Amino acid sequence: MSPFFRKISLYVVARPRLAAKLVKFGLNWFPAIHRTGCKVTEVSPDVRYIRVELPLNWKTRNINGTIFGGSMFAATDPFYMCMLYFNLGDDYVVWDKGGTIRFKRPGRGTLVAEFKIDEAELTQIRNLLDLTPEIDRVYPVQLIDQKGYVCAEIERVLYIAHKSAYDNKMAERRAKRDLAATPSSPEQTNSDQ
Repeated sequence: MSPFFRKISLYVVARPRLAAKLVKFGLNWFPAIHRTGCKVTEVSPDVRYIRVELPLNWKTRNINGTIFGGSMFAATDPFYMCMLYFNLGDDYVVWDKGGTIRFKRPGRGTLVAEFKIDEAELTQIRNLLDLTPEIDRVYPVQLIDQKGYVCAEIERVLYIAHKSAYDNKMAERRAKRDLAATPSSPEQTNSDQ
């Protein structure tokens, strides 16, 4: 990172409310999130709580006049990954690994999803990663309508690892791939020509 961006990053991180506003702004204007139709309405200063609203409008409406299931699923996609990445720091790698959705009822109005991570969860992740180089964690999310009914239940599966362990794993994969791509014997190179 350049010294200029490092100064800006340190300035922002030292001011949690500013960091929360910038995260909220950045998430709302990030094209992949913006196009889902959802809107981030709240981010806590420590980025351990995010509230998202998914309105029923022309971008999210399906053929039945309710919220499209793909919009529901996409509206829950990146938030736990972003929260963990922000809170665990640069020594860890976080990937969204998978997810499932169970539709409970049609979304006929604005749906709300809340994403929460507490200090106990962060401590447990760090403790587990002291025992093993990588883990998967499952986080449930509910999309709730204005009447309080659950319209969809989503489970997000996240992969979390120490950065050094992840880098080693990727280096081993590259080495295996490179080994498989190189000819193993002189006869093989002659037959290829």
